[in-house]
Amino acid sequence: MSAGLTLGPYTLPNRWFVAPMAGVTDRPFRRLCKRLGAGYAVSEMITARPELRDSLKTARRANHAGEPGPIAVQIAGTDPEMMADAARYNIDRGAQIIDINMGCPAKKVCNKWAGSALMHDEALAAAIIEAVVAACEPHGVPVTLKMRTGWCAQAKNAPRLARLAEQAGVRMLTIHGRTREQGYSGQAEHATTALIKTLVRIPVVANGDIDSPEAADAVLRATGADAVMIGRAAQGRPWLFAEIDHKLRTGRPMPAPTPAQLRAWLTEHLLDHYNLYGEHTGVRSARKHLLWYLRALGGAPAAQQRLREAVVQATRPEQQLQALHAFLDTLQDPPAALPLAA
Repeated sequence: MSAGLTLGPYTLPNRWFVAPMAGVTDRPFRRLCKRLGAGYAVSEMITARPELRDSLKTARRANHAGEPGPIAVQIAGTDPEMMADAARYNIDRGAQIIDINMGCPAKKVCNKWAGSALMHDEALAAAIIEAVVAACEPHGVPVTLKMRTGWCAQAKNAPRLARLAEQAGVRMLTIHGRTREQGYSGQAEHATTALIKTLVRIPVVANGDIDSPEAADAVLRATGADAVMIGRAAQGRPWLFAEIDHKLRTGRPMPAPTPAQLRAWLTEHLLDHYNLYGEHTGVRSARKHLLWYLRALGGAPAAQQRLREAVVQATRPEQQLQALHAFLDTLQDPPAALPLAA
């Protein structure tokens, strides 16, 4: 069950993938998830607009220094030629796999008819897929596609787009089990993914509401999917990939991480984070990760409140690290798995 799959010239070590999430799956987070059991990770969405390529935000998103391969970069845009140029641009900078974003439901993306909004215009979606595949083929770079089940409940056209994408040369499909209209509300449905799996021969990845080894196993069995992709459930709990891998390989739950392990993992993540963003921005952007860790780790309410206040008030990296270490010293029980809704 945990054996990897082949994607172009690459054999992935397992079938537990990290979803691309804007503002979350930066290089430090991807590196940590891979170290803790994720077999594959895709970068944050990078815009295809050439005038934004030199921005600091894009430069950080495109930073893969020290990250184990294969390096997968997700691109988003609405113009086929611009998307093809973006693919070539990122390949020149180390991308080994190009992922097309047709899954993001954010208004600032969809209002420009990018992301999941492209599912509303199948002709444009097809033109973009064909242009990106044509740009990547001479370099031997596989193209993947992430999309939703459809634009809305009345227009679940993912099966049709899946066959179109396969015919155009896409090498792997990831299906988030919600429509663009749903955003992240309600429950993911994986019946559409199961249908797509019967229609195409390329690998299909199931995404949506997978927050435990049991959920991963259930979705794989229900859909026949080749892998699962995990997004929000990994926020604050990157060791979830190791838990899934251990349970599905051995049939037994993985022992909970010790405070010493947690201290090493979280410190490594934060130091890498500060290194990428610099002290001023890094302290601020680390807050969300620390608060997610706090949610996952539990602990005494008073100790939680002290860490929460210290994380928000800190102006230097060492202040956040000291507060985190002090909190970990108070932990008596191992972290308990939380449902995604938490």
